[in-house]
Amino acid sequence: MNSEKLLSIIIPHLKGKDILSECLKSIFKYKPPINYEIIIVNNNSQDGSIPYIKEKFENISIINSNVNKGYAGGCNLGAQHAKGNYLLFLNNDTTMSEYCLEYLISKIQEDDKIASVQPKIKNYFNTNMFDYAGASGGYIDYLGYPFSRGRIFNTIEKDLHQYDDEKKIFWASGTAFITKSKIFHQIDGFDESLFAHMEEIDYHWKCLSNGYKIYIQPKSVIYHKGGQTLKYGSHQKTYLNHRNSIILFLTNNKNLSWFIILKRILLEDMAFLYYLLTGKLKLALAVMKANLWCVFNINYLLRRRRKNANIMSDYKISDKLMVPYSIVKAYFYNQKKKFDQLN
Repeated sequence: MNSEKLLSIIIPHLKGKDILSECLKSIFKYKPPINYEIIIVNNNSQDGSIPYIKEKFENISIINSNVNKGYAGGCNLGAQHAKGNYLLFLNNDTTMSEYCLEYLISKIQEDDKIASVQPKIKNYFNTNMFDYAGASGGYIDYLGYPFSRGRIFNTIEKDLHQYDDEKKIFWASGTAFITKSKIFHQIDGFDESLFAHMEEIDYHWKCLSNGYKIYIQPKSVIYHKGGQTLKYGSHQKTYLNHRNSIILFLTNNKNLSWFIILKRILLEDMAFLYYLLTGKLKLALAVMKANLWCVFNINYLLRRRRKNANIMSDYKISDKLMVPYSIVKAYFYNQKKKFDQLN
């Protein structure tokens, strides 16, 4: 193995010295026999966690930003300074299992066309359960709604090893995934205008459109606390998820028609009414705000669609990865709550 860094582990960080410390300890614990560097991107942290980490850990690079660049911008900043052939983007509220890195490296090296590999992501607090953010690999429906093996909307499955096969997936979770540095820069990295949430889906959509493959490697396991930066069910998280989902749907999908767009608008209206009728007024306002943002930023959407047309080739994405049915209908109307119940 040459002296060049094989793997760059990039961890964007805003707050929480204890969660970051535990994350780093789990990396060092198993002493993986590979060349790697650890890059902490300081997203303008204000809680004293960066000086704490500098004092406690050696051989870690700290990249400072004067502003919070979000997950997308933070990861891009880290990637600019990375020396590795491979980049591992990792949330600061995660811990690794033994051989986690080795399994990921081994899988991504199998084929030049493999862009990214995701580990199985399990819940830190209940290790028998999949994690909300990524579970055992992500998919998307033709209306732009993502779901995972092991998690559809708010139904999270118990890990009974039912999804332990290596499979091609549509997207690898930003919680933890490894990607080839060359491809990441070829695709222009994460879109920083998304700030946080669904930037990894956007990135992998572009990878797939250029003929690359995304895989899940369930032998590699990550444990995720989740919601440590933005709480699940918060106004901001709901806003970003809806806004960014609409952005991707309108600007990445080459098979749009007015009929399909109207279907998506109807589902957004239903989400707004659901939150309104269940008394979740802040979440209803978040959905409205996300939709209004898209209405008032039509020029941005048109520019992004034109830009993506230059990045994304005409390679056809398999309907096993982008499914031709509505996951919303399957889940709420057909009551298919688990991944293995879907067609």
